[in-house]
Amino acid sequence: FNTAIICGIEAHVCVLQTAIDLLSQGYRVYVVVDAVSSRSLTDRMYAFDHMRQAGAFLTTFESIVLQLTQDASHPKFKQIQQLIKTSAADTGLFPLQNNPHSSL
Repeated sequence: FNTAIICGIEAHVCVLQTAIDLLSQGYRVYVVVDAVSSRSLTDRMYAFDHMRQAGAFLTTFESIVLQLTQDASHPKFKQIQQLIKTSAADTGLFPLQNNPHSSL
């Protein structure tokens, strides 16, 4: 599989269209939800739901970075560990998991 990791602005337009296009080309697509935004939480939530239903994997920055490093023997692991220890702002995505109309 070719793999794409996506982040960006306007989840419901640019990011969604990019994800759908890459999925149609056979890519394994990871959307970094805490590195994607929209002007409204509603647009963002439904874009994530759409991408997930289309076959994209929703993940977080911390999760994808740790997957890429694989384990603590990675030469940059200590630097990455310091970066992810820093408190992150709330993304406002918690309602996405509690939405009865969402497949998430």
